[in-house]
Amino acid sequence: MNSLRILCFLGLSLCLYSCSGDRLYEDYISVNETSGWNQYDSLSFVIGDLPIQDKKPIIGIRFTENYPFSNFYMRVISKDSTGQITENRLINIPLFDSKSGEPLGSGFGNTYTKFDTMPFQLKEGTKSIVLLQYMRQENLPGIESAGIKILK
Repeated sequence: MNSLRILCFLGLSLCLYSCSGDRLYEDYISVNETSGWNQYDSLSFVIGDLPIQDKKPIIGIRFTENYPFSNFYMRVISKDSTGQITENRLINIPLFDSKSGEPLGSGFGNTYTKFDTMPFQLKEGTKSIVLLQYMRQENLPGIESAGIKILK
């Protein structure tokens, strides 16, 4: 009985320790699975008053093998508390290897997640980040969600 308590305590401790991690912020927003990510749909992430100075911002894209292109262009916009744009960058994230066609990133089944560092450091006072698909296709299939991760 005593060894069972110790085992439960160790399992709970391991679970709590793994949840703390190295993330200051992480959130994903799903897009319409049926029609895909519409070119007019923006994904907005409110980061609030997090201490972001000298932190590492990362973008995550969850996609399937049904994505029709090898790369993904998106616009990344950061805003301050008044809604003023502080950064506005177009980035290219490769999702499939251009030679072999194999999906990049990690995953299982036909769903994968590709992480890429944000092309700029978040400025002090940044309160939100907006992601827009910039593939110039009205509805972009194969993208399940996109997210922001800020590491400590």
